[in-house]
Amino acid sequence: MSGHQSDSLAPPLSSAGIVPWLALQQLLDSALPIGGFSHSFGLETLVQEGAVRNAADLEEYIRAMLLQSWSTADVMVIKAVYRDMPVRDLKSLWAVERHVHIQRAAVESRTGIQKMGRRLLQLLMSLYPQCDWSPLTEGVRKNDCLATHPLVFGYACWQLGINLEQAAQGYLYACIVTCVGSALRLMSMGQTEGQSIIARLTPMTAEAWRSVESLEPEDAYSNMPLAEIAMMRHEQLYSRLFMS
Repeated sequence: MSGHQSDSLAPPLSSAGIVPWLALQQLLDSALPIGGFSHSFGLETLVQEGAVRNAADLEEYIRAMLLQSWSTADVMVIKAVYRDMPVRDLKSLWAVERHVHIQRAAVESRTGIQKMGRRLLQLLMSLYPQCDWSPLTEGVRKNDCLATHPLVFGYACWQLGINLEQAAQGYLYACIVTCVGSALRLMSMGQTEGQSIIARLTPMTAEAWRSVESLEPEDAYSNMPLAEIAMMRHEQLYSRLFMS
């Protein structure tokens, strides 16, 4: 990692009455009203076409996404926040966000991840008005940044005093929970089984983080072609529960 990517440079907010680890719990709440429940990001296609048929298939799919997409792409945006914001290198940060975003092949997915990010930004401005959200709001106003979900999430964690590793693992955990939540509406699977999958996969967030910890944000990539094709095919499904 770059030498100036330091957790110690995160804004100190103890005087603002914010408890960082509890603030992170709120960011990870599946009930957060940012529209995540409306998007399956290709899982609906995989279920309808029989590529994901049961809980075992789902678990294998999530493992692959953790190691080959969510960590190697989205988490790189979070890493860029912690590297670039302390030195106010917004140009580099916006470039990483766009680099990751254009790798999303499906229009629905690009639109969905951007809508979630902008809704999260609006929510955070109401919840934590004492924080400085102007780099994002000005970036959006000037069309410099897209305010995608990983960017806003990463910026929020940095502002709230959460360290980089916790932010990255938290984001990956949220991806697991969201995916399982979508599967519960798409497949014949009970809540207990879904929670068991989450419990088994949660330790993998640490493994996924370690696998990308030494990468530079500009090294971001995704290696899940089946998932990308499923995301592109989603808009052609005969019936749909999700927007993507």
